[in-house]
Amino acid sequence: MERLKQRLFHVLEVEESDVGLERSVNIGLLVLIVVNVVAVILETVRSLKVRYDVIFDVIEAASIGVFTVEYLLRVWSCTVNPEFRKPVSGRIRFVLSPLALIDLAAIVPAYLPGDVFLDLRYARIVRLIRMLRLLKISRYSKTVRLFGNVVRAKKTDLGLIALLLLLLLVIASSSMFFIEHSGQPENFSSIPAAMWWAIQTLTTVGYGDMVPQTPPGRFVGSLIALIGIGFFALPAGVLSAAFAEEIARMKGPRTCRRCGESIDE
Repeated sequence: MERLKQRLFHVLEVEESDVGLERSVNIGLLVLIVVNVVAVILETVRSLKVRYDVIFDVIEAASIGVFTVEYLLRVWSCTVNPEFRKPVSGRIRFVLSPLALIDLAAIVPAYLPGDVFLDLRYARIVRLIRMLRLLKISRYSKTVRLFGNVVRAKKTDLGLIALLLLLLLVIASSSMFFIEHSGQPENFSSIPAAMWWAIQTLTTVGYGDMVPQTPPGRFVGSLIALIGIGFFALPAGVLSAAFAEEIARMKGPRTCRRCGESIDE
């Protein structure tokens, strides 16, 4: 039984060195995720829903069955990993891990009762939750895992940038509220309402539904737009540098073809 558990663990655990059965299982699950998400999208087209309703139901049932078995097997075999080696507490920690929660979210909607609401709101919510299966691709995609590693490596820097952005958003919306409220009480009715304008301006989107009309408001708005252009370049620079570092780390140190010694970057 222990050998079977180890075998299942290595089959289900995604690794770059996977070959044979392990690789086939991972590719199969990835294809099933993509097919399922495409089916959820096409279901929203009424003509396709009416014509291929049976096919959509079969895809959903097959997906739920496979994802449920996969989840249960992962919970059962997770104790092979030294991090979750304890039979009870280890499995609890595994179930509460981010990837396990994503796996659980992919199957939970199918087992919820269908008569919670009297209208179609419940069906819409379930369809939205089913789209979380797309997040399961992170387990099988090297590119998505690379992005996750980059975000984890730079989480402190990105957190600081997010905090500065929040501070800038509050300052911009507060300033514009006090400047424009008297002239446009409907548009700039409160600081939270002014935050919508601040987000548009900082991101340089500018839908045009809220526009400063006073000279001081236009001056402040111009400054905020210029600050936003420069500010949003910060996370892009941090992420691009982190991607370069992570890709270099994954490739490993370069070696000289002649002598075999490591080449310093």
